[in-house]
Order: sequence, then structure tokens, then C-alpha cells
Amino acid sequence: MDFLCQAIIFDVDGVLIDSDLVSERHWRAWAERHGVDYDAIARIHHGRPTVETIRQVAPHVDAAQEAHIKETAEADDTDGLILYAGVKELLAQLPRDRWGVATSGTRRTVSLRFPHLELPEPSVMVTADDVRRGKPAPDPYLLVAERLGIPPADCLVIEDAPAGVEAAKAAGAKVIAVTTTNRAEALRLADAIAPALASIQISVGPQGLLVQVSSAV
Repeated sequence: MDFLCQAIIFDVDGVLIDSDLVSERHWRAWAERHGVDYDAIARIHHGRPTVETIRQVAPHVDAAQEAHIKETAEADDTDGLILYAGVKELLAQLPRDRWGVATSGTRRTVSLRFPHLELPEPSVMVTADDVRRGKPAPDPYLLVAERLGIPPADCLVIEDAPAGVEAAKAAGAKVIAVTTTNRAEALRLADAIAPALASIQISVGPQGLLVQVSSAV
């Protein structure tokens, strides 16, 4: 399946960076401290701001305070972070003003992880610190599109989580979902589904960015 767009917006964890080992380590530690079932967290946390996940699984705690503690510890932990195959090569093909990121992580987290993994700094970076409503609300993707100066309808989003797919669709963008952290059936709202970023080819042409999905699910 082919898409023609003017800009690409990437989610970070689960799309560019495989942070599962780090995320699970910190979520399990948090769940144990608070007597919360880790499996309940695992079912919903992908693509959501930490504070929203905590509100759902532990309404009896101070969600903002607990999210800050967990996110600060996790941001400083780079043990086990890896890039998905082809990430550096793909980003190197893109004009810097034609891509950005929208993540449910904090700015501190992304600002540490990108240089640690030797990724180029995005021209536009929207994090959980930049919006009042995180995914699945459309706000993160609307803000990236605004800062890129490109209408959401002319943007293509690459996501891995149902909350992120919902957010991108609500913003009016096309979405390719990768099945790195969720099954294809959970991502059915996406316009196309691929196994990973390595199955997506991007070329720059006079009409914009041509995005081709191979090995679609």
C-alpha cells in the first residue's frame, strides 16, 4: 500500500526505539510498591501518558506525583534500550523539516534517549509535557502538525499502540501501525498495518513523501 504525504510524524517507543525492557522493569517495580497487578498495567500503558495509566489502575494514589517519580527514574535508565532495524537509515532520508515526533513520554526521556542512541534531533518534538490532553486525544498530533506548518490531513503518522492510532485518526491524519507491541486486531483503526518500521520505505519526490508499506499484516 502506498501513501503520499508532506510530513511524517513518528511515535517514539515501539516505533523508533525498543524500550520494552526498561519500561517493564520500572512498571513492575512501581506495581510491586503499590500492590497493583502488573498485567492490568501491561494491557493499557502502551501509548498513554504515565499519569493516565496510573489514574486507571490505582485511583487511590496521587497520580501526578507517582508519575513524576516513575518517569524521572525511567528517563535516566538507558540499560536495554535499542533501535528498531532501519531507523537511522530511514530518518537520514527525510528532510529535517518534514518529520517530527509525538510521544507520551516526557521531554527529559526523549532528550536523553535520542543522543544516547545517536538519533538525529527532531525538528519538532511534542511530549507529554507539551499538551494538556495526551493520547488517545488528538492534541499531540495536532500540535506537531501545527509546528511543522503542515495540515494534519497531509501528515502520515506511524504508531504502535491503539491509543496512538486513535489519537492520529482523531487529528485527521493517515496512520500506519506497526505490530511491535500490539497485535494487528488491536490496531484495526489504522489505514495500514506493518510488522515493523523496516517494512516501510520512504522516498522524497517533487510531490512530497512517497511511503510504501511492504509485508503488510
